[in-house]
Amino acid sequence: MKPPTRAITVATTLGGADPLEIRSGPFIPPIERIKIFSAAEWEACVDEWASSLPGYGLVERAGGAGDMGCDIIATVDPTVDDSPWDNYQCKHYDHPLAPSDIWLELAKLAYFTHIGAYTVPRRYYFVAPRGVGTKLMRLLKKPHALKAGLIAAWPDKCAEQLTATGQVPLEGALLDHVNSLDFTRIGHLPPLRLIEGHMATRFFAVRFGLGLPARTTPPAPPDHIAPGESRYVAQLLEAYGDNLRTNVSAHTQLTAKHSAHFTRARESFYCAEALRSFSRDTLPEGAFENLQNQIYDGVIDVAEADHACGLTRVNETTKQATALSLTSSALLGRVEPIDRRGVCHQLANADRLTWVPNE
Repeated sequence: MKPPTRAITVATTLGGADPLEIRSGPFIPPIERIKIFSAAEWEACVDEWASSLPGYGLVERAGGAGDMGCDIIATVDPTVDDSPWDNYQCKHYDHPLAPSDIWLELAKLAYFTHIGAYTVPRRYYFVAPRGVGTKLMRLLKKPHALKAGLIAAWPDKCAEQLTATGQVPLEGALLDHVNSLDFTRIGHLPPLRLIEGHMATRFFAVRFGLGLPARTTPPAPPDHIAPGESRYVAQLLEAYGDNLRTNVSAHTQLTAKHSAHFTRARESFYCAEALRSFSRDTLPEGAFENLQNQIYDGVIDVAEADHACGLTRVNETTKQATALSLTSSALLGRVEPIDRRGVCHQLANADRLTWVPNE
């Protein structure tokens, strides 16, 4: 039997390959991806998750030198002095957290609340991509043992490391303060719980690179013209009038042909509005505006060219929009031709496109 050629061998080897993996690499589950984040990326991920939680009026990221043991500060009501607040302490290590990893952080909590740098948080969570180890998990379930462990570890793990100005012995008023602290406030956030919550944020697709969720069916346009669509509707009526060489002041005056065109235009506008909402819910701010700007840049020369009438300008501009190559949009794969036409009407609604220019 004739041996297979090299070309056949290569084709056989690659025949079952996933094209997506060839372009983007193998799929990395979120629970594994967080382990290869940098410390800064991990803090940003926790910040994004905490910012999406209900019940907080302000979430701030304070990680870095001089943070006094506070990374992600989530305040219930920032307008009120001494408002309840929660701290999410981010630790990105190559192992599950052990007691030795947290003593200094708890010492910072005790010392800086003792000197009045900040109030005692309502809750204090350790957040680590590999979670907490068995020994620490047991300690966190036994607040008195956790407190005793901190006191015992203070001389070797905390006294010299707390400040750059000298030792901070655990004695006198500071010791009394440690003993008065409620260690039931201290816990940990399992990484899977964070990932599950992060999935509901608009940052998930960008942070984890797993693609956007499917879109729901856009709503049908209402029977009556809504105030938010009045400007592009007025521009369309002007375009129809330009085509008919007569004044058209209401959509009820349209011929059957123009009425069908008007219905399609409104459907596309509402599809684009649904895409705007989808973008707001699934991507960081600015993604949809970036798409609008790309479409504007791609159609403006057509829109400003000479045309037989305003309706021809509408049709040629929307035709150009559907033919554009939108390779850099974060919404790639979720933008349909009807959305592109709808974006043109959004641009007309904002007077960025004009269908019947004033001569």
